[in-house]
Amino acid sequence: MDDLPLYEMTYTGDYDTSATGPQPTAATPFGCSLFAAFGDPGRPMFGRNFDWDPNPALVLRADPPDGYASISLVDLRYLGLTAADDPKGDRRLLDAPLLPFDGLNERGLAVGMAADEGASATPDPAKPTVGSVRILRLVLDEAATVDEALAVFDRHNLDFTGGPPLHYLLADASGASALVEFTAGRQQVERRTGPWQALTNVPLIGVGEQERRHDQRYRILTDSLGRSGGTVTEVDAMGLLRAVSQANTRWSVTYELGTGRLQLVTGRRWQSVHTFRLAPG
Repeated sequence: MDDLPLYEMTYTGDYDTSATGPQPTAATPFGCSLFAAFGDPGRPMFGRNFDWDPNPALVLRADPPDGYASISLVDLRYLGLTAADDPKGDRRLLDAPLLPFDGLNERGLAVGMAADEGASATPDPAKPTVGSVRILRLVLDEAATVDEALAVFDRHNLDFTGGPPLHYLLADASGASALVEFTAGRQQVERRTGPWQALTNVPLIGVGEQERRHDQRYRILTDSLGRSGGTVTEVDAMGLLRAVSQANTRWSVTYELGTGRLQLVTGRRWQSVHTFRLAPG
């Protein structure tokens, strides 16, 4: 679709979310910026920058027979594919549904993650363990609301082995959103109290606002969302992602939670915006 390179794929059929599969590994953490904005109740918006290595990306539609349809973005390097590879017909793409780096399902639930170097998760032997990105696939498949998404997190241990520890932003079309972090081995949740919520690469739960604002990207996000009262159009949302983009921003994506519409810019090429819908056409 462009020379990032960016590809688009529809996955038809089932996949085994419990199967052993690829798990992102990284020598240095993902840098990301995310926000959920609800100032206009009729147009809730979710935005995300993925800041990482120059890898190919995939827009993936999935519609499992026992779960919700979704659209998500996948970094193909974590399937073993590089920019030099032609992925057409490559069987490694069969694992693509297992690695959504962000996404939106048919019920209007959006998910995204960012590195949190201080996070740690202590396993509960009574729960199954899943990878720190795989959990987003379970949420997209099984949860219609933020409450249901949090229940998916509650039912699983997260494995941060081999990759950066993460924290997460969840939002839904009803206007709910929540941060999920792991502090001293324990899962913690912070629900939004105003008309927006933001996340970068610094821990937030239990941290005062003044300390949070030491992070420049968090400060830019919160200042802009505060001025607008959390009301953002698609153009505003992409402009905000541009304001917090970095030299290594691989994609910038906005999700309209009520319509399933996605707008995507790759490699900071702001003049070239790809538009998708959860259901093509």
